[in-house]
Amino acid sequence: MKTKIIAVAILSFITFSAQSQILRAGVNLANVSITDDGDIDENKTLTSFQVGFIGNIKILPFLYFQPGVLFTGKGSKTEDGATTDPTYYRATTNPLYVEIPANFVLKTPGPIKFFAGAGPYIAIGVAGKNRVDGKLAGIAFSSERNIEFSDDDPSTLDYEEGAGFGIMKRFDYGLGATAGVETKNIVLSLNYGLGLAKLQSGSNSSANDNNKHRVLSLTVGIKL
Repeated sequence: MKTKIIAVAILSFITFSAQSQILRAGVNLANVSITDDGDIDENKTLTSFQVGFIGNIKILPFLYFQPGVLFTGKGSKTEDGATTDPTYYRATTNPLYVEIPANFVLKTPGPIKFFAGAGPYIAIGVAGKNRVDGKLAGIAFSSERNIEFSDDDPSTLDYEEGAGFGIMKRFDYGLGATAGVETKNIVLSLNYGLGLAKLQSGSNSSANDNNKHRVLSLTVGIKL
């Protein structure tokens, strides 16, 4: 827990100490890979959200470092039938993370700038819900429970504390990419997060590329 607090505090300090900040919010289209090659099932895409701050540190006239602190939703859904059918089923897993991206971004000159960049991210699971809704022979049912995260200590690289069946890994990490356009006051961006850590606690991330987060997001930012 101390490690998580220190990591968030350091990146938050870097972000808010940047030459400028961007208040960012938007829609996430979240999914989870289901094949060894990392592919997804589009029908399992879950709509979620993100909100947070992005720093904007100028390194060269065309190169910027953009660390951030985001509160972001991930996950996926499984659905069978329509809500008007007598038998219908939908299950959603929507974990919420504090995510820390660290992108290097190239920008074109001028009052209207186009940009593109990439970099790593780390994320800490802090909340979330598993929810099931449906109908069986016309009788509705529903259940909801909090997502349980492992108590992993990242300093113990060969062991995950608190792992178990149905328990999600506390830490997510991966690669991010961003592209978009910015004006004097507004930033519009399309972002993608490629998770490299498996969701299920105790699993080996190097074995294949299934069971990992995939998040496409469309965001609007306001320069502060």
